Amino acid sequence: MITLIGAGGLSMIFSLLMTPVFIRLFKKLAWGQYINIDGPSSHQVKRGTPTMGGIVIILATLFGYFVALLVTGNPPSVSVLLVLFLMVGLGLVGFIDDFIKTQKKRSLGLGPKSKLAGQIIVGAVFALLAIQFPNSAGVTPGSTHISTVRNLNFDFLGWGLVIGTIAFVLWIVLIVMATSNAVNLTDGLDGLAPGSAILAIGSFVIIGFWQSNQSCASPTLDAEVVFKCYDVREPLDLAVIAAAIAGALVGFLWWNTNPAKIFLGDTGSLAIGGALAALAIESHTELLLVLIGGIFVIVAGQVVIQLTYFRLTGGKRIWRASPLHHHFEMKGWAEVTIVVRFWIIAGLCVAAGVGAFYLEWILQD
Repeated sequence: MITLIGAGGLSMIFSLLMTPVFIRLFKKLAWGQYINIDGPSSHQVKRGTPTMGGIVIILATLFGYFVALLVTGNPPSVSVLLVLFLMVGLGLVGFIDDFIKTQKKRSLGLGPKSKLAGQIIVGAVFALLAIQFPNSAGVTPGSTHISTVRNLNFDFLGWGLVIGTIAFVLWIVLIVMATSNAVNLTDGLDGLAPGSAILAIGSFVIIGFWQSNQSCASPTLDAEVVFKCYDVREPLDLAVIAAAIAGALVGFLWWNTNPAKIFLGDTGSLAIGGALAALAIESHTELLLVLIGGIFVIVAGQVVIQLTYFRLTGGKRIWRASPLHHHFEMKGWAEVTIVVRFWIIAGLCVAAGVGAFYLEWILQD
């Protein structure tokens, strides 16, 4: 518990105090946001605002987690290192994209194919690593089963080692790409993505802590609930890193709220999406992520529907704009109003997800 609180607190303090330093640094490096002229006209005032704020979030997370471990004398766990791998790996893909944008002064950085290729490579490596490093009980950080609140009976390896492993990797890559791109699409208004991500990632602090208390590996587990224990590798460590990421986001949000002094950039949105995907995969709550990250699902789903309808009808639209938050901007809603209302929806989705997680435990009786 001390490690968990320490990691979250240290990450928050780092991002809260160090973000202004990085804002000044990014201004000197001319790492300013390019605003597409096709977007809402109100966004033109944001042109030149420092971007790549995801660097601060990643550094704050690393600082909070490892310093907390140093203070408490605990070693890093394989499960957390894999979460950090996916977070930093996708953050690097986003950084390359952001860097090209700032250098060429345009809204397009990496081409869509190159960005997707980067996400696929990082996601595939994560998938393969997640089913390595078994502990003494043979439990790996990831599982080849599809999971909702816990593992289902379906196991990819039932199709054979080679085909099953390929199918499993494709499944994990799909989750990683869907989650990271959904967060990326949601990052369009000041504070929208970070605020929503605090709620979603914060839910894994609760989930990881509960799974730790009811872990199948716990020597003090009540014999009456052994049949419904959680076979998750190092759940408390997952709660610790979730706290560190959430703390980093809280400190960053102080500077990212309207009017934002710094933007996440793809560096931040892809990193956050990667962390969210990794936490869901390793806590065996993959499909529950649809509820926990409900606001991201709504935004990404609206983009898919709008784009599909646009192409099928030769240019007609259902909404005035996409992603969804820009539709409400076009209707005249104030940016702060949209952000707060989306936060409310995000909170309700997270509450539904955590509620479903706990309800499954109760119904096991």
